[in-house]
Amino acid sequence: MDNESIKDILRREAEAVLNIPVTDAFNQAVELLFSNVHNRNGKIIMSGMGKAGQIAVNMATTFCSTGSPAIFLHPAEAQHGDLGVIQPNDILVLISNSGKTREIVEIVQLAKNLYEQLPIIVITGNPDSQLAQVANVVLATGNPKEVCALGLTPTTSTTVMTVIGDILVVSLMKKIGFTSQDYAKRHHGGYLGNKSRQQAKDEVSNQQ
Repeated sequence: MDNESIKDILRREAEAVLNIPVTDAFNQAVELLFSNVHNRNGKIIMSGMGKAGQIAVNMATTFCSTGSPAIFLHPAEAQHGDLGVIQPNDILVLISNSGKTREIVEIVQLAKNLYEQLPIIVITGNPDSQLAQVANVVLATGNPKEVCALGLTPTTSTTVMTVIGDILVVSLMKKIGFTSQDYAKRHHGGYLGNKSRQQAKDEVSNQQ
C-alpha cells in the first residue's frame, strides 16, 4: 500500500469522527450515568457483540479507572445466568452498529424482566432501529462507510464508537470532578500509576 492510500484511510477515519452527530443526547447520557452511578450507587453495565463487544470492554475498564464503576456483560453469557449481575440502580450501555444485533436486542427484554425501570443508553449507526426505539438515550455514530476494502469489516464504525465512549468518559470525569489523586488511588501499577501519583503531588504543592 502506498503512502497516498494510507493518507486516504486516515482522512476517511478523521472525517467520520468529525461527522459524529453532536446533539443534546450526549448531555442526556451523561446525566443518566451520573444519576444512576453517582447519586444512586449503581454501576454501568456495558454490552456488545463481536467487535462492538470489544469496544464495550474497553469502555467498561476506562470508566472504572476514572471513578465510575462499570462491568462488561457478554450478551450470550447473560442468557446463561450472568444477567444476575444487574442490580436495580444500574444503567445499561449497549453498542450495536446495526441496532438489531439479536443478542443485544434480547438482553434488553431480559434485563427489563428483572428491573423494568432500568435505563438504557444505545450507541448505534441506526437511530431508527429496534434497539434505538427502546432506549432512553440514543447516541448515533453517523453510520460512516467502513474503510475496509470490502466495505464489510467493522473499521470506521468501531473508530467512531470508541470516540463516543471517550466523550462519555471524559464528560463524566469532569462532572464528578475526578482528580489525579482519585486516579492514583485506582491505578496503582505501571507508568500511569507513577505518573498519576506524581501529578497529584504536584497539584498539592501548587495549592500550598
